[in-house]
Amino acid sequence: MAQATYTPKKTKRQQAFDKALAPLASPAPLTEATNALKAAVTPVAKFDEAYELHVNLGINMKHADQQVRTTVVLPEGTGKTVRVLVIAKGEKVKEAEAAGADFAGSEELIEKIQKEAWFDFDVLVATPDMMAQLGKLGKVLGPKGLMPNPKAGTVTADVAGAVKNVKAGQVEIRPDKNGSVHVAVGRLKFTPEQVSNNVLALFDAIVRAKPAAVKGTYVKSVYLTTTMGPSIQLDVPRLTVEARGVA
Repeated sequence: MAQATYTPKKTKRQQAFDKALAPLASPAPLTEATNALKAAVTPVAKFDEAYELHVNLGINMKHADQQVRTTVVLPEGTGKTVRVLVIAKGEKVKEAEAAGADFAGSEELIEKIQKEAWFDFDVLVATPDMMAQLGKLGKVLGPKGLMPNPKAGTVTADVAGAVKNVKAGQVEIRPDKNGSVHVAVGRLKFTPEQVSNNVLALFDAIVRAKPAAVKGTYVKSVYLTTTMGPSIQLDVPRLTVEARGVA
């Protein structure tokens, strides 16, 4: 006698997702995807979820000439308050404070991190002359993703510009070991148009950062989702055209 197949009953949340996404084509155009995702998630969300873009790239992370690392300032911001620490000396400390840095200082703040395990900041910006001293904190800053890096725009003499960019919504594009990029592109409180604007800016930056050594398909797939929501596959060729239009 054949065993009966058990099909789990869908939750109200899953049913709401199915209803909102049912009319969507797959892969979907960006505008339709952002509208559908907001309609699906907003009624059941228990907090201000983040919109996330996941881009699978056709790169080999084992090859040095296929690395992708750059930054882009999202035109609509991230929707998140970012605490910025600047490590510098003299006038550069004053410039950082004037630009809106939450914390700015020199050796005393390096010592505070080292001795007190102080990490009440989200981004660390440093001037080049301070990197030798910060290097000794590499083992604690590195794993937390807080170590400044020139490619991320966080090692610079222009501390004021760096602070303003971070505060304005600068995000880093850095693939994981599988060659996939994961970046938050807004919050649920954003309008679909705001999310779309951020997605296009981010996608354009990823395309522009294509390494010359990469052959074949560079962008394999793109998905838009929220922290606790469904994932929608986006139409890559159409997204490419739209991103060029706003670049």
